[in-house]
Amino acid sequence: MRSGGGARACGRACRCWLSGYVGPADGTQQPEASEQALAREALVDLCRKRHFLSGTPQQLSTAALLSGCHSRFGPLGVELRKNLASQWWSSMVVFREQVFAVDSLHHEPGSSQPGDSAFRLVSPECIREILQDREPSKEQLVAFLENLLKTSGKLRATLLHGALEHYVNCLDLVNRKLPYGLAQIGVCFHPVSNSKQVPSSLTRVGEKTEASLVWFTPTRTSSQWLDFWLRHRLLWWRKFAMSPSNFSSADCQDELGRKGSKLYYSFPWGKEPIETLWNLGDQELLHMYPGNMSTIQVLKLHPCLAPIKVALDVGKGPTVELRQVCQGLLNELLENGISVWPGYSETLHSSLEQLHSKYDEMSILFTVLITETTLETGLIQLRSRDTTMKEMMHISKLRDFLVKYLASAGNV
Repeated sequence: MRSGGGARACGRACRCWLSGYVGPADGTQQPEASEQALAREALVDLCRKRHFLSGTPQQLSTAALLSGCHSRFGPLGVELRKNLASQWWSSMVVFREQVFAVDSLHHEPGSSQPGDSAFRLVSPECIREILQDREPSKEQLVAFLENLLKTSGKLRATLLHGALEHYVNCLDLVNRKLPYGLAQIGVCFHPVSNSKQVPSSLTRVGEKTEASLVWFTPTRTSSQWLDFWLRHRLLWWRKFAMSPSNFSSADCQDELGRKGSKLYYSFPWGKEPIETLWNLGDQELLHMYPGNMSTIQVLKLHPCLAPIKVALDVGKGPTVELRQVCQGLLNELLENGISVWPGYSETLHSSLEQLHSKYDEMSILFTVLITETTLETGLIQLRSRDTTMKEMMHISKLRDFLVKYLASAGNV
């Protein structure tokens, strides 16, 4: 498991972001044959007639449904959505370790950025005041509107931002170890054109209820985790289907070249995306916590060149006994030609995070932590400089592990 404080985790964590819809799917209508169109319309009509959807036939067009601009759910639709969300929550949060529930506002603070298409929260009174009372010039009006956009909040387009806001604080819940996940279900908003005939700048608000798990993981294991979640999500969807083979997946890529997978369901009229998984890297995380990058300093000398291979430190437990164990382990490692830093002899107290930062800057390959658990079970905690991962190992195996590791590094 990877560990680190907020600053270190921000610099090295990547995320697998799982996003699924518990409401209408967001997409664009594709050209389809008349039989496919009839099948789609028949299903929509059935859902309207049996109270899954509410509204007039014009409000319940397939284009409106796919864009999230339909009128509303009927009573049975509300129950169906609630049951689907409950099943998702049980599978992703309730019965899973290291996943925590978070919540966030429907609107996000922050100034408008170039290319930002999110809807913003603006009071009509503010606009009436500038238009009616002051009779502004064109330049004044432009300046006023620009300032208004900079200071107004924007309606969230995804749940990702909310999870990133909670990232650093929630590290304490997992003892600052990765991986772990943050889950949320909520309404998101996106712009939708009224029709193909109107300019793209004239849009209305589309809504979707989104279920999101943001899974924070060390960079080196992010691809494996993406594969794991893809298998998990396919199995989850298929258990509800009379024809499980109707669910499939395909690789995808965003405009920044980040890889992901889309899950599809084969409806009578063709495939529609129902869920998307992304390996997002650390771009958004570093953008939210830019100052933390300045604290990340690691001197990654080759294992054969690193002056000190191992640092020995103590955690909670009887001090005298723990230091005796450290001294015996130090002598054993030195006898095998493995250089050791006796951190346990320091009299000035430092947090583990401070020690890890210090040892990383000294290019020490591994940190060994001796605790009361070592006295009871013989297990030590071993942290790697290069991966920042922590693992438990029996003290009797440490010497052989280090000897083999250094020998392998010398043969590369």
